[in-house]
This record gives sequence, C-alpha cells and structure tokens, in this order.
Amino acid sequence: MPSVPVVTRFAPSPTGHLHVGGARTALFCWAFARRHGGRFLLRIEDTDQKRSSEDAARGILEDLAWLGIHWDEGPAFPPCGGDPRHVGPFFQARRLNIYNRHLDRMIEADLAYPAFDTGEELDAMRREAAARKATFRYRRRPDYDRDVALRRARAGEPCVVRFRMPDEPVRVTDAVLGEIDFTEEHLDDFVLRKADGFPTYHFAVVVDDELMGVTHVLRGQEHLNNTPRHVALQRALGFRTPVYAHMPLIFNPDGSKMSKRDKDKAVRKVMLERIPGASGGVGVSPASPIPSLSPTDLSEWLSDKTRQLPTDSLLALARELDITLPEIDVEDFRRSGYLPETICNYLALLGWNPGLKNPDGTDLERFDMAFLAERFSLERIGKSNAKFDRDKLLAFNQAAIAALDPADFERRWREWCDRYDPDLPPILGDRFALAARAVQPRIRTMGQCREPIAFALVPDDRVQYDEKAVEKALRKGDPRGLAVLRDFLPTLESLADFTPDAIEAEAKAFCEARALGMGRLAQPLRVAVTGSTVSPGLGETLALVGRESVARRIRRCLDTC
Repeated sequence: MPSVPVVTRFAPSPTGHLHVGGARTALFCWAFARRHGGRFLLRIEDTDQKRSSEDAARGILEDLAWLGIHWDEGPAFPPCGGDPRHVGPFFQARRLNIYNRHLDRMIEADLAYPAFDTGEELDAMRREAAARKATFRYRRRPDYDRDVALRRARAGEPCVVRFRMPDEPVRVTDAVLGEIDFTEEHLDDFVLRKADGFPTYHFAVVVDDELMGVTHVLRGQEHLNNTPRHVALQRALGFRTPVYAHMPLIFNPDGSKMSKRDKDKAVRKVMLERIPGASGGVGVSPASPIPSLSPTDLSEWLSDKTRQLPTDSLLALARELDITLPEIDVEDFRRSGYLPETICNYLALLGWNPGLKNPDGTDLERFDMAFLAERFSLERIGKSNAKFDRDKLLAFNQAAIAALDPADFERRWREWCDRYDPDLPPILGDRFALAARAVQPRIRTMGQCREPIAFALVPDDRVQYDEKAVEKALRKGDPRGLAVLRDFLPTLESLADFTPDAIEAEAKAFCEARALGMGRLAQPLRVAVTGSTVSPGLGETLALVGRESVARRIRRCLDTC
C-alpha cells in the first residue's frame, strides 16, 4: 500500500473519439486508485488549438461515463466529475496563467529561454544532422545572448520558449519496465511554450501533475520516450516525480499497431478497388459516392496516404460501399452493440491478468469492475505488446448478453436503438418485448438484432422463399408440407390467444392428433412465414408476424409454391 494517498489521472487530448487504448489507460488508472482507496481524476489536454474541439471533449466524457469509468475529480458530467478539492480547472486551455507563472520563474532562473529559429532554420539543422547520420537534437548555441533574447521576447517578437536540458543522463524508474537510462544524446532543449502562447504537452502535464497531486502515472509505452523529459523538468522545477508505469501497446492480430488509421485504410482499399478512376492519382477526380465529399477532396485523399477523412465522411462512405469498418474507438464498439462491461472486462486483459484460476484449472478471465478494482496491481502488468482478438471479444459479449435478465436486455436494446436504430422500435411497436425475447439468445452484439427477426420487418408480399427449403419442407413428405399447412391454417386463424405459448400448444395438439412429428408442421410454417427453415422458436416467430400477416403469408405460399 502506498504511503501517501494515491491519485491517478487520465488526460486525453480532445482531437477525436476515445481510442480503446486510451480507454484501457483510463480503466487501469481508475482501478489502481480504487484498489488503494485513492482518487481518479480526469483532465482534458486541449492546448493544441488547431485540433482540439469541444465536441470531441464531450464525446470522451460520454464514452468514459458509458463504460462506467467514473472520475472523482474533473469536468462536471453526470454521474461523474466535480471538483471537491478545487484543483481545477480541468481543461488546460483555461490554465494558461498557471503555466505562465511557472514559465516566468524558469526563464528568470535561466532554466528556460526564448528561441527565435524559423521553420527554415530548423529544417536546415535537421538536414545537417541527417547528413552526419545523427539524430537531430536541438541545443542552445554557445553564442546565444540571453539578454538580447529576453529584450526581443519582451518587445513582442514571436518566439518559442525552450527548456534548458541539463547535460547529464536521466534515469527513469518504471514500475513495469524497471530502470531505464536515457543518455544525453537522446535529450534536447524541447519547447515548453509554443509561439501561439500555449504550453506544449510536456510542460503542461508536468505542472498539472504536480499541482493536482498525481502520485502515479499509468500510460502506454508510446509515452516512454517522453518520460526523461518530464523527469528532468520535474527536477528543474523542484517537483515530485510520480511513480511511472508504462503499459504494453495494443496491436492487431497481424502485428500492426491498432490505430485510428485502420478505418481510413479499410475504406481507401475498397475505394481503390471499386471506384472507376480512383487509382488515377493526382489530377484525376473520380466521382464521389457521397454528396458531402467532393471529387477533388476524394482524389486528394486517395493520392495522399497521410491524409485522413473526417469521421462523418468515412462513415458515410462505408455505408454507401457496404464496408464493415474495424472497431477502433469506444464509439465504434458502442455502435456495434457491445456491452460496456464486456469492453472493460476484455480491455483489462490486454496487458494485465489477475493470476487466478477457475475451478476447472483454466485462467480466470471473466470478471466485473468490482473484481478489477479489488485485484488490480502494477505487478501483474506485462511488458509484451497485447494483441486485440476480436473473436474473443465477441465470445465475451455473446456470453454476457445471454446472461442478462430478459427485462434488462430489453431495456438495453431499446436504449441502443434510441441512439443507433431509432426507426426499429416504432416498427415493432408492442412487439418489441417479444422481439427482444426472440433475439437475445441468437446474437453476439446489439447491432445484429435485426438479423434474426428480419422476416418480421418486411411486407407480407415481399417474403423471399429459399428454393431448397421450399422443396424439402413443402413439396416432399407424406403428407406434403403444403397439405399440412392448408390443414393447420384454420386453427391459426381461429386462435384467440396469438401468443408464443398458445401457438406452440395448438401446434403440438395438431401434430399429436395426426401422429405427426413437430418438424412436419414447424418447418413448413417457418418457410411460409419467413422464407427459410431458420428462425427463432416457432411460437415466437408466428407471434412476431401476427395472426393476420401469418394467414396472408401462408395463403401466398400455398398459391405460389
């Protein structure tokens, strides 16, 4: 148990949807704080004014709240947030006066200095370093005149402020990776404040972690090379150094990094294959499949792999081209219909395991948030990269959906529909509860709920018959399925209680009276009503369609098959 109260933080940049890697970081920070009776705070790092947006920030808050990763301190957002210790504000763009105070102190002590290099001059330095086959490392020149530089800065001349990095190695002690030495050739005089007056990530994060009392920084290994900069800056400012724990990266099964670009790559690949003129290169403007994307913008995107389409355009293209995009962001998984507790359970296993066994000797992998909060520890975080297995996640989600109380499933499905399929509840009307009962055992995600009941969503005269099913279920046997249908139709038409149980009871009685196996009636009924021999239970299938529609479909089948 740490000797001081634990404070962890998650500090996303609001430049887009929350990546699942970020969600895992937040989850681990939350779990570690809960395990030790500490506090978990949320901070929005929005100092990149060109890329940050209020919509993205709100989306991140929504994603975390939906996952059940509730922060103790941070932006107010029901059921999370608030500022009980008054260490905010929690948006960095609102903390400029705080950063400037610390920066002024550093400049006065010659720990930081104004720099006036132009972009062209910096490019020339990089080319010169490349010619020497050396890593570019910015250092203050020996002939730097501090007094002149300060006068130029005070006069309002555009400049950046750089940290004066000490000429000595920096040792980082990491709770996961151990001790790592960074020699001075890996360190430079990095920028603390940009020319636009906003602090860089490196400066703001160090100041905020100190003032907000952060004791443990849990983040992905992609941030490891930033850590010596932060440690050196902490020492210069006289700040504490938090405990650092860098977690494994998340990769796709093929070994590529799981990136937001994966969706863009998937659409680009299909576009180049399907759209005439799409592979023509610069100067060629293929027709755009969607109105919101001009042919020129489409051409420029296709010819430049570094460009990414806005999310709305990407989703519209995917719908138009019938492309299933890989889920990368939390919103993607939510849209696909995963349960939040399943996402958290699976993310917890990406780089961490509880080290426990099930009674049958297999590794314990299924657990809830309360279990994670009770068991989580840094000691069981691995060093190797984690692979995101979508099949395993689907299996987790299917099991979780099947285990839900039926009323709970119905409520969750309705909430999902309200957000992603608002047309469906009005179509089903008072049949929604029955549809929920029918689909729950047959789906892996909420996004698949239409599939098992698609037959109930089409007009009676649009049912498409599977010819093999018609031949087997209706035209063969003694008596033939068509004859069984004709005999059973009056029973259905006169059935007052057209509910699943009543339908199945009548079907059973009908078959017993004629010494028929249930399949001799059930399969012809399924074909007539749905077009195939595959559907939910017979009673559920017919009740979903309704008495009048069932009768119409059977008559149509008798007339056409």
